[in-house]
Amino acid sequence: MTQNSTHHHQQHHDLRGRKLGISIFLNILITVAQVIGGLISGSLSLLSDALHNFSDVISLIISYIATILTKRKETASKTFGYKRAEILAAFINASTLIIVAILLSIEAIKRFRDPQEIASGWVIILAALSIILNGLSVLILQKDAKDNLNIKSAYIHLLSDMITSVAVLVAGVLMYYFHLWWIDGLLTLLIAVYLVFISWDILLNSLKVLMLFTPSKITIEQISNDVCKIPEVNNIHHVHVWQLDDKQIHFEAHVDLNEDFPMAKVNEILEEIRLLLLNDFHIAHVTLQPEFNICDKKDLIEQG
Repeated sequence: MTQNSTHHHQQHHDLRGRKLGISIFLNILITVAQVIGGLISGSLSLLSDALHNFSDVISLIISYIATILTKRKETASKTFGYKRAEILAAFINASTLIIVAILLSIEAIKRFRDPQEIASGWVIILAALSIILNGLSVLILQKDAKDNLNIKSAYIHLLSDMITSVAVLVAGVLMYYFHLWWIDGLLTLLIAVYLVFISWDILLNSLKVLMLFTPSKITIEQISNDVCKIPEVNNIHHVHVWQLDDKQIHFEAHVDLNEDFPMAKVNEILEEIRLLLLNDFHIAHVTLQPEFNICDKKDLIEQG
């Protein structure tokens, strides 16, 4: 990485951090306002939206810390640096959304069985405020959410909260004009279901990265078939493919050659494999161990 590209990467991380900082401030304002309004009005849906907003604040802080950590350089004791910090943040954020959804579901069922009169004017005003401020946060993070799982998890938090605030606003209007108090509990339950729906994919994707699973877009058998088409290669075995973060895919394998080639020729073969992996499978980080006449198991995936 050149000095200019490193400087540009640093500037991008700094800008991303500032965007997260602004979003944190906006969501603290929303949370405080909704808690006060929810207690005054007695609206569970408003309090549930406040709880969701509070989880937004926590998720944004986690994302902000992760963004700072990823800027730290690699060391002898941390050879990968803190590249996984953002993946860990995404996993935590998605997990908190599901936990919040479970808590909301429990309270919603209780309230749905026992509807209570609500000061819906407060619900309408504070839901409108939440829509405006969350909408601003969504616009701030929208661009960075396209290529970063950490920012995407924070973005999903904010987008979902903006959508639920719209629902809370509609419920507030219905309660204000038609006194449909039961809709407060029903809406809270729907919000909970929605939270699980939007967070499940991020939870699974981040878990796959943390567990070193093979990326879903990579087929190891296809890689093996393509590499073995190189005339000098008998097979590849003991293959490992994993993601370090959102972008970096790592590949390592033993390459069984069919002759005792000179070192210069071995280097040519390994370079051909590296180019194949880069061009056909977009894998840039490759570690290959060449072998000839080694008596060991040639299983594609090493067991145990």
